[in-house]
Amino acid sequence: MINNKSHFKFSKQERSGIFFLFLVIIGLQVAFYLVKAKPFVGAPQIYLDEVAQAKLDSLKSSLQEDGYVMYPFNPNYISDEKGYALGMSVEELDRLFVFREKGQFVNSPEVFQQVTQVSDSLLNAIAPYFKFPDWKKHDLPSTRKRPSFSVEEAVAIKDLNAASADDLKTINGIGEILSARIVKFRDRLGGFLIKEQLYDVYGLSPEVADRVLFRYQVLQPPVVQKINVNTANVDQLAKVPYLNYKVARQIVQYRDANGNFASLGELMNVTSFPTERIDRIKLYLAL
Repeated sequence: MINNKSHFKFSKQERSGIFFLFLVIIGLQVAFYLVKAKPFVGAPQIYLDEVAQAKLDSLKSSLQEDGYVMYPFNPNYISDEKGYALGMSVEELDRLFVFREKGQFVNSPEVFQQVTQVSDSLLNAIAPYFKFPDWKKHDLPSTRKRPSFSVEEAVAIKDLNAASADDLKTINGIGEILSARIVKFRDRLGGFLIKEQLYDVYGLSPEVADRVLFRYQVLQPPVVQKINVNTANVDQLAKVPYLNYKVARQIVQYRDANGNFASLGELMNVTSFPTERIDRIKLYLAL
């Protein structure tokens, strides 16, 4: 007898199984698209060199392990890794490196603190391990009192207006481009009048500028023939540092409409005037 039962007819149990199978498939599809649309957000990305960071962390943690023995060392030759392990900040290390680049040597814990500006607690922890060479012990007779020390006396400050591009490249953080840019900006000014003008160099971060000013200051500012803002024409005003031809024209237009300027601060009322540079511009103008 021929069985005419259709292959597409299912029992109630079979239909239930197929229904739950569809639910599982749909659930997996929904979960897949949700994960794809919104990936898992875990720990923040790490941008540091993992190998170098692991080495530094290992050095630092080793100081904190019980039984670790710290051997005496000469603080004049602290490396980045050693300084990190000791707990010194990048700024404190930079001060030491700048000091050493001048050919100067730390010869006591007090001098080390004055140069690096480390905290008293850190100095007390690491100073017992300082080992200075024999010449330090005999540089002054034992019967004489050691003179007081100041960083300014030890670091020979040079004139920022006389520094060459090669001189500036010796500063940590300044390369070929920045050194040339500083010299070009200085030439456009006719020389720095105040040290704060160094911060106006495009692309030079305040931290790097601070390193420059640790070794260079404006010792001999140029003699500037100030321009009278009440009598100068547009072309003359346009030659003033920090001003352009458009602002110079607006200054003359304001003066023609309102009369002579009673004070240089009144320039801030001029349209498009760079008010954030008023202190710099005042250096080149007169009434």
